[in-house]
Amino acid sequence: MSSQLISLVNTDRIIGKHVFGNLYDIDPKVLNDKDFLHNLVLEAVKIANMKLVEIKSWNFGGKKGGVSVIALVEESHIALHTWTEYNYATLDVYTCGENSNPQAAFEYIVSQLKPKRYQMFYADRSSE
Repeated sequence: MSSQLISLVNTDRIIGKHVFGNLYDIDPKVLNDKDFLHNLVLEAVKIANMKLVEIKSWNFGGKKGGVSVIALVEESHIALHTWTEYNYATLDVYTCGENSNPQAAFEYIVSQLKPKRYQMFYADRSSE
């Protein structure tokens, strides 16, 4: 997929751009570093030209522990969830902002987590 998403600009409808995916074989130390992941998502908000409302991060212990980071932005959200036992993460970047770029946020996070492989999907969630 190219690094630019097709711009969907029409003032008579809601613009919905959703980039999401799965990241595999990531260093478990990175996946369990709440501060690093929090700052990573915070920077992705800026890169995507989104306006932060609030960001929260949680560590989850136990056998399938990991971290979740949720950034609520005026345009929608970025959600990152990690599972250290599986060296795995899911990433969800959704925006209804005409000038925001969810793919830029997704690609930035992938570049910093350095998975051995990943899947990226795009859904147009605009109104008709």
